[in-house]
Amino acid sequence: MTERIGVIGAGIVGLAVARELARTRGAEVTVLEGETRVGAHQTGHNSGVVHAGIYYPPGSLKATLCREGVALLREYCAEHGLPYEEVGKLVVASTAAERPALRALAERARANGVPGIAELDALGLREVEPHAVGVAAVHSPHTAIADFPAVARRLARDVAELGGSVRLAHPVKAIREGASKVEVLAGRRRFAFDSLVACAGLGTDAVARMAGELGEVRIVPFKGEYYALAGSAKDLVRGLIYPVPDPRYPFLGVHLTRRIDGEVLVGPNAVLGDVRALLTWEGTRRLARRHWRTGLRELYGSAVKGAFVRAARRYVPSIGSADLEPTEGGVRAQAVARDGGMVDDFVIDLHGRIALVRNAPSPAATSSLAIARHIAGIVPALAH
Repeated sequence: MTERIGVIGAGIVGLAVARELARTRGAEVTVLEGETRVGAHQTGHNSGVVHAGIYYPPGSLKATLCREGVALLREYCAEHGLPYEEVGKLVVASTAAERPALRALAERARANGVPGIAELDALGLREVEPHAVGVAAVHSPHTAIADFPAVARRLARDVAELGGSVRLAHPVKAIREGASKVEVLAGRRRFAFDSLVACAGLGTDAVARMAGELGEVRIVPFKGEYYALAGSAKDLVRGLIYPVPDPRYPFLGVHLTRRIDGEVLVGPNAVLGDVRALLTWEGTRRLARRHWRTGLRELYGSAVKGAFVRAARRYVPSIGSADLEPTEGGVRAQAVARDGGMVDDFVIDLHGRIALVRNAPSPAATSSLAIARHIAGIVPALAH
């Protein structure tokens, strides 16, 4: 008897999971998506960076699945003729005070097995990015860019070719787990599955609530606002230029990112996307109290173009205000714990026949094919 598995969410992670379950298990997979297209949320609103695994604590799920995911994604893009370009990344220390953190970052990257990591001085970094400045940098030559919406569309085709289905405009309204099945009401239809995997992104809390497993974290949406370099200013950036990250936050700060379409983004900031999250979840209120100064700084950056210009000029001084034009923003579903801490690692919970992807922020798109393999290894426990 063919196993029937439901997947909630047609972002890149949900579609990768569906493909993997159909491909390796021969399962009849149904993807349920409330929007009218695949990749409508985080997948379709990101900068397209394929992260190499520089930032993540060695041994963490993020580190492991990112490194596995890079190899799988590179191979997948080559197999299907999808854009994938290793443009390289510079993480730049703009002051001597940032050198220790930069050195620690290089050590972490090597511990994670990131290939080609090099520590550069001020002259060396300009050989990589001629218009950039700084006192030192870490260079990751194999960090890449890709077209994640195109990957998502190809994954959806794979699911269909493997005998599954992607049901668009089918918002999930109710979930009921029984002794042998999981029943799901989506759109106007009822579905019965042997097991269910929820990759709902921004909708994670709603799905968890329907499944009766709300838990101790909540998803808080953060908006990332960007500018793009206009005209010949695009030539000032060859690849990716990032600041040394602040270890207190999972966000990487304003950076310069060349996209697969040739555009160069400046950003993002991180602005709370839903005031209700601040009012209704005590973890978010604690987060706000703890980091209110940073929050004000980000809101200022959102309101004042000059803040973006200054952030960009710290690393590429030739950029001027006239070189920046507003462009489409991004979105990030970030899990926040009750104590106000931002959950840093990927989190996947199992509850009976239901697997809930609780937290899958960046580098989830990079790691999507590896996350899919990881989840496929968990699903057998749900089906018996």
